[in-house]
Amino acid sequence: MSSSLRLVKEASGSSVSSISLDDCFTSDFEIYKVFVTMEGFSGNHALNMRFINSTGSIITESTSYDYSRQMIKSDSTFSNDNSASSGFIYTGELDDDGMGQMIDVFSPYDSSVYTQMMMRTSGHSGSNWRGQFGGGALQQQSLITGVHFYSNNAGAMTTIKVSVYGLRES
Repeated sequence: MSSSLRLVKEASGSSVSSISLDDCFTSDFEIYKVFVTMEGFSGNHALNMRFINSTGSIITESTSYDYSRQMIKSDSTFSNDNSASSGFIYTGELDDDGMGQMIDVFSPYDSSVYTQMMMRTSGHSGSNWRGQFGGGALQQQSLITGVHFYSNNAGAMTTIKVSVYGLRES
């Protein structure tokens, strides 16, 4: 089986603490790939993710999300992090050297199932590489139309670009 990607929507920003892409998930695809690239920021922070529902509201309730992730490090041992009741999905710990991230989002436009995601992140902290992988889910059966990323401490990201692609299987 072969597959192809179709660019659905892109957004970028400079000196911002958050970025949203609304109306990027539709009934056209069941699987979406979200690519995030970021260069620099002010202050240590993590990049968190939330979904946007069909009314255009960012889902922020404190128990809406589950996530689990593992960070592997070139200079020390790995670490794990998880939450079974969170107000966000923790997608990556960041440093001012930037990062790249690929996120798979499953069935966001199907309001009869939980929207789930898997992510992979690669970044640099000083002279040391960091890799992260994990997954999460919105613990609501909602029609999801978009995605929102934000810095956990409101630090400004020097530049960030988010691209959403629909995955077509043939």
